[in-house]
Amino acid sequence: MRKGHSAVLAGLGAWLPPRVVDNQELSRRLDTSDEWIRTRTGIRERRIADPDVSTVDMAVHAGGNALRSADSDEVDALVLATATPDHLCPASAPRVASELGLSGIAAFDVNAVCSGFVYALATASGLIAAGAANRVLVIGADVFSRMCDPDDRATYPIFGDGAGAVVLRAGEADEPGAIGPFDLHSAGDLAELLIVPAGGAKQRVAAEPHDYFVTMQGTAVFRHAVARMAESARTVLGELGLAVGDVDRFVGHQANIRILHGAAKQLGLPEERVVANIGSVGNTSAASIPLALADACDDGDLRPGHRVLLAAFGAGLTWGSTVLTWPDVKPG
Repeated sequence: MRKGHSAVLAGLGAWLPPRVVDNQELSRRLDTSDEWIRTRTGIRERRIADPDVSTVDMAVHAGGNALRSADSDEVDALVLATATPDHLCPASAPRVASELGLSGIAAFDVNAVCSGFVYALATASGLIAAGAANRVLVIGADVFSRMCDPDDRATYPIFGDGAGAVVLRAGEADEPGAIGPFDLHSAGDLAELLIVPAGGAKQRVAAEPHDYFVTMQGTAVFRHAVARMAESARTVLGELGLAVGDVDRFVGHQANIRILHGAAKQLGLPEERVVANIGSVGNTSAASIPLALADACDDGDLRPGHRVLLAAFGAGLTWGSTVLTWPDVKPG
């Protein structure tokens, strides 16, 4: 039986590979420099998974930490946001559930790339609202460094690997941690702006090796990311009757520090309300928002009672946002 109609955040977990790759290391083999990378992206270093570490491995670590944070391993479903599954078939979520001792529950992947975590939150919230689940483990995990050409200075320095997770439980819309409403969008006609051309069913084998790696039209992506995140954020705030000034913390997808600050500027939010950890982890795709939440919670920048605005933008193109009041929860 349902305990409530809203999804409430009840646990938080994160995991990063131990290997740190700083800009100086990259500049020794790429035509780039620490200054070039920092001034354009805000990134100083990123975490890179060892060759024997997979998306499933990272998701299991983060998911286990979130379950410990929630003081319970009882969940009815697992939603894994990832664009880098271990295999094209089957989905990675059932394996994650099995490794966590959750065999038998509903488990599936969601691929909205860098918007994946917000999409997965909306999906999990829908399961709870429909009465299909009382508790859902939502994980964002990507080893996106493997989707980048290691010799491409335009993309390889941007991305890092990692995983973050939350536990959602059924609750009431007016209690701390309640998530929603959601605002989700896509623009498939702009897919070529950020794409991995080969490896899928349309083009299993690439004519050029580079087609197996991500290609990005950076200027256009930047422009869309800033405008779309700000537009979506205004929509969810409007649905709640909130003004921008009611937002205590803005946690956007950690793609680029200039994108984060650009979206905040369009919204009229001061930079001190922007949560940013991209400098130390890079762009971790679907993991970026939960990793940023965990960091901000750990360092005291995110506190119970803060009204938190989440917004994401990614390949697809996809984008979306949601709002919650931060509960009394600590990363596991």
